[in-house]
Amino acid sequence: MWGGGGGGGAARALTRALGRRRAAGAAGDDHADQTGLRGTLQHCNWKTQLKSSSTLPVSLTEIKSSMLTLKRLFSTSHPSVDLKEMKKFQRLAHKWWDEEGEYSALHSMNDIRVPFIRDTLLNMSSNYHLGNPLSGVKILDVGCGGGLLSEPLGRLGASVTGIDPLEDNIRTADQHKSFDPVLAKRIQYKSSSLEEIVEESMETFDVIVASEVVEHVADLEMFIKCCSRVLKPEGSLFITTINKTQLSYVLGIVVAEKIMGIVPEGTHEWEKFVPPEELERLLESNGLSVKTVNGMLYNPLSGSWSWMESTSVNYAMHAVKSGLQGQSSPTDVPSEVESEQPSATAGTTM
Repeated sequence: MWGGGGGGGAARALTRALGRRRAAGAAGDDHADQTGLRGTLQHCNWKTQLKSSSTLPVSLTEIKSSMLTLKRLFSTSHPSVDLKEMKKFQRLAHKWWDEEGEYSALHSMNDIRVPFIRDTLLNMSSNYHLGNPLSGVKILDVGCGGGLLSEPLGRLGASVTGIDPLEDNIRTADQHKSFDPVLAKRIQYKSSSLEEIVEESMETFDVIVASEVVEHVADLEMFIKCCSRVLKPEGSLFITTINKTQLSYVLGIVVAEKIMGIVPEGTHEWEKFVPPEELERLLESNGLSVKTVNGMLYNPLSGSWSWMESTSVNYAMHAVKSGLQGQSSPTDVPSEVESEQPSATAGTTM
């Protein structure tokens, strides 16, 4: 945040300037309206920095702190986080670990999405750690919720960072991981949007997971762009989501929400569902190459998921960020482990 000395003065001046702007607006001050927030911020920040420097030197750290604060203010003006979506999940923040509750379908999805992630990474690798096949792999779980996917990835040995804009979700996730000392060391959670960690996490992660997230974001193009920026070259991005088809409307909304109550009514909006072709186009325009697209099917009677060839309803996608030729894979984990599940990269049917 704002530092002491010149930085602190800048913060107070910013508050006073914004206050004056509001007062001027109420009095009909046209000049203040024409200046706008951007001009007010620039004016008060640099004027205060110059004024402060005449009495107390401004350190480089304080200047950087001030600029980062301003950058964050503007960078979040068009976030991918949808406030309306946040309100939906706020009401259910304490129910993440109820395996028979509203998130039961996500619990059972782990039976196929965790092996999909694990086996794909193993098939790209060369170093196998017995018992901890993903040891040394840094994973970012975007929209981690209560940690339903972060925990099994942590148990596979990965170092997992889970982010979610809802603080209540993070509290639930933190509380649950605390029951397992091993997970407490391997997983860290942070209440944050993806945009907010971009500057501090450029090309930091070997793997990014966004499972059942992209159909809830406000700006999908920005979301994918941010994923690419925090992913290492030749890193992997895993996405599971819902296709935008007539069948997905019938099964995903009418049946799942209105008739069977598998998820609360209003959880999804068909208009925000994402066709795999559109998602692939966005990924490729941001330097990622799609390697696998698998269809997924949920059986409400058995409460289980299975792989299928058709992507007309749910699907999973794996993409790899471009990197230098001859550069080793950042995940560098092996293909010698054979799962009882068919390989996730063997085709579209598993």
